[in-house]
Amino acid sequence: MKTRQLQSFFWTLLLVTAGAAADSSQWPAQSSPFHADAAEEARLDRILSGMSLRDKVGQVIMGEIQYVSPRDVRHYRLGAVLNGGGSFPGKDRHASAADWLALADAYHEASIDRNDGRPAIPVVWGTDAVHGANNVFGATLFPHNIGLGATANPELLALIGAATAREVAATGIYWNFAPTLAVPRNDRWGRTYEGYSEHPDLVAELGAALIEGMQGAVGRDFMAPGRVLATAKHFLGDGGTTGGVDQGNTEVGEEELVRVHAAGYRAALASGAQTVMVSFSSWNGQKMHANPYLLKEVLKGRMGFDGFLVGDWDGHSQVPGCKASSCPEAFNAGVDMFMAPQHWKGLHRNLLRQVRMGEITGARLDDAVRRILRVKLRAGLLDAPRPSSRPLAPERDGDAASRSDWIGRPRHRALARRAVRESLVLLKNEGSVLPIAPQSTVLVAGAAAANIPSQLGGWSMTWQGDDIENADFPGATSILDGVRAALEGAGGTVEYRQFSEVRTGSAASLPDVALLVYGERPYAEYEGDVETLEFSPRDKSHLEAARRLQAAGIRVVSVLLTGRPLAVPDEIEASGAFVVAWLPGSEGAGVADVLIAGAEGAARYDFSGRLPFSWPQIPDQAVNNVGDESYRPAFPLGFGLRYEAPVPVDPAAPTE
Repeated sequence: MKTRQLQSFFWTLLLVTAGAAADSSQWPAQSSPFHADAAEEARLDRILSGMSLRDKVGQVIMGEIQYVSPRDVRHYRLGAVLNGGGSFPGKDRHASAADWLALADAYHEASIDRNDGRPAIPVVWGTDAVHGANNVFGATLFPHNIGLGATANPELLALIGAATAREVAATGIYWNFAPTLAVPRNDRWGRTYEGYSEHPDLVAELGAALIEGMQGAVGRDFMAPGRVLATAKHFLGDGGTTGGVDQGNTEVGEEELVRVHAAGYRAALASGAQTVMVSFSSWNGQKMHANPYLLKEVLKGRMGFDGFLVGDWDGHSQVPGCKASSCPEAFNAGVDMFMAPQHWKGLHRNLLRQVRMGEITGARLDDAVRRILRVKLRAGLLDAPRPSSRPLAPERDGDAASRSDWIGRPRHRALARRAVRESLVLLKNEGSVLPIAPQSTVLVAGAAAANIPSQLGGWSMTWQGDDIENADFPGATSILDGVRAALEGAGGTVEYRQFSEVRTGSAASLPDVALLVYGERPYAEYEGDVETLEFSPRDKSHLEAARRLQAAGIRVVSVLLTGRPLAVPDEIEASGAFVVAWLPGSEGAGVADVLIAGAEGAARYDFSGRLPFSWPQIPDQAVNNVGDESYRPAFPLGFGLRYEAPVPVDPAAPTE
């Protein structure tokens, strides 16, 4: 037996053995919210019957725009393209909406350009717009999901979904790889900030709301002008890996997988999610990209999912015996569309051979293609004109002059600023340090206060959110910008310094209040995995500055920018007030809206955010979830102070 066949044999044996121990009856049965449509299915039959084998193989492959030209789309009949984080038309990070739209038009025209009598099937372009249209110059960037989880406001999430969709659609893209529905259970994980909460109920409620806002509601305004397809990701258990290791192994029983990690998917499918992205991670040692039990029997069977499954970035290459250009095991396990950014040509060649040799059956290929076509048909993409000719808004909302006017639209920025206000969590306010009187002299300290990338986090213009500067985000406001605007217009004064420059000289020169802003450096995915939850172990300049100011009798307010709960007991002790601002996005002025009082001295906005994750006491308390037997947080899930009164804490019902 050949090496490849031997590997495949033992891998198949492992799958069969794992599946034998599983029990799909544990999964609540559900059905698609889209009613069966005989006319639609008959149309799909006609399209399929007219496609060549080469056409079908092309439909199940997605390449990245740096490696796929419109000519390639025409020649190989690719079903989809994507842009990765930090990938832009012409490799220009300042590409305009018109540049994006022109490339989208070119791909579309190439995909339907044929004269051989076979069906012309439009390509679909997907993007990671995970907190706004974060690849697009000048776009509105909303708080990352962890901050949105702190709002616990599904109505707000629906509005954010709609605004994000509008800015994405303005670039000619109609498929978004969001939202992440992970339930992070170990805060060392580098993608913790992509999760709404440690509590599955909150994840389910907010994820469903964002999806409906992005796509529209099934039976009402699904994929109406300005809406885009959402993606429920990453199926399944990516937030539960042992040690919080990204792309690692989730070692839990099936009951916990159903109860905790699948909760968001049940709600997402009920809300009409048409695409699901498969996780890099494993479940009890079995890679999700090659798990037919969960992908086919559970998701497509028990859960009634009739859309299509897309792989993650070369995720199929991690399956034993596979490589980026060849993995029939993943396709046979239920992955309908390969995300093969760079090696798509080799994959296309090998898929053709594998179907012809019988490694992949014609029936399985037809099933995958039918699912992809069904989603394109439901979304109106099969009959849509080129992207630049599609309406972007209904008449009642069509006051923007052009597509570029929707990027960073003032209405969207106002919504993002509101989201910042609602996401802030107040952990301490000793002696009512907050709100700050607008006539105060305020020392603002810390590079993060003036650095917009610090408040954006990863997936912001670039994949890791690095190698960027304030000028890359026109229209955005830093926290310092917001504080200055709030104080200087009301008679107050602001002095800005780095932590190393903080001095406590004569009493006459001391500020009334010191506002310290610090936090994690931007990161994404596995680059953000950490060993402990100690904040900034190699640089304590922020803490030293806080202690110097405190010793001088100056009231200290600390604002923490973070993508996860962190052990900061010393920082909290050295502060009169302590605020968790998460990763607020492009509208940093929303922080000042809550911290700085109005002209009469009363708060302009109260705190309303509540912890979506339990807060650790010590750096080693990475597994710290409500309901755990050893649950002893510094602050429990749902905690959050207000100016008026404490926010009620009910971990059993965090969304109320």
